[in-house]
Amino acid sequence: MLKNQKVMLCSAVSGSEFPKDFNIRFHTHIYCQSGSLRFSFNGQKYQSKKGEFIFWLAGINVSDLFFSKSFKSTILFVESDLLTKSLPSATASIDSNIHSKEYPILHPDRTDKEKILKNFRLLYDMSLETSHRFYDEALKLQMQIFLLEMWHIFEYELDRRKRSLQSGTLYEQFIQLVQQHCMSHREVRFYSDKLNITPKYLNYICKVNTAITASKWIQRNARERIIILLQNKNLNISEIANQMEFSSRSFFTRYVKKILGTTPKKYRERI
Repeated sequence: MLKNQKVMLCSAVSGSEFPKDFNIRFHTHIYCQSGSLRFSFNGQKYQSKKGEFIFWLAGINVSDLFFSKSFKSTILFVESDLLTKSLPSATASIDSNIHSKEYPILHPDRTDKEKILKNFRLLYDMSLETSHRFYDEALKLQMQIFLLEMWHIFEYELDRRKRSLQSGTLYEQFIQLVQQHCMSHREVRFYSDKLNITPKYLNYICKVNTAITASKWIQRNARERIIILLQNKNLNISEIANQMEFSSRSFFTRYVKKILGTTPKKYRERI
């Protein structure tokens, strides 16, 4: 592997072809073609099998990789900065980032499987054309096409989950509503009204299921979105405040300081 290589594409039968720093430097995309892969992801254990797609964001805690004897896959590693600087849509990026942090395995249909492998190859091939007169611009555009194709699959998975949760418990419905609305609604009352229950009862439901209050769940989800938006330096702080429907930039700054322990400006300086 070249030191400054932005994109890697490989066929793997074990973890031997993984770069040592893969979970820090790269976003990892794995299409499982046979066998299975077991792994720990943010403290939870998962198993992926043939036909499934795995996505690990750079910086996510991935460990305890175990490959079955028949495991075979196509793996694409994309340098974190290349992806972050090529985001075509902040809103879609938030949905996909949040989903992938909670559900690292996707279940694409046959058409989407073909698209995944095709786009793996197109992005990798473009990354090798370093003599292209417009290399940076062309690679960024190819990265954006790749992202839009992947987000299409993420959105399908999100819709499938939403349909399955509509008949779920009140707690599951609450979590789904939070993921859907916390960009603009951060008060417990909004969600209790949606569920036709009192804020007090909603807090009781959350505590029974997780020992965490409803307001803490809302804050956790809002925090994830704020971090993702602040990492996108194509957006200024006022634009982020507007997207999250804060009444003013100063109010947004106070909220960020409360949940991140620092101001938006200082957080960006640390990135």
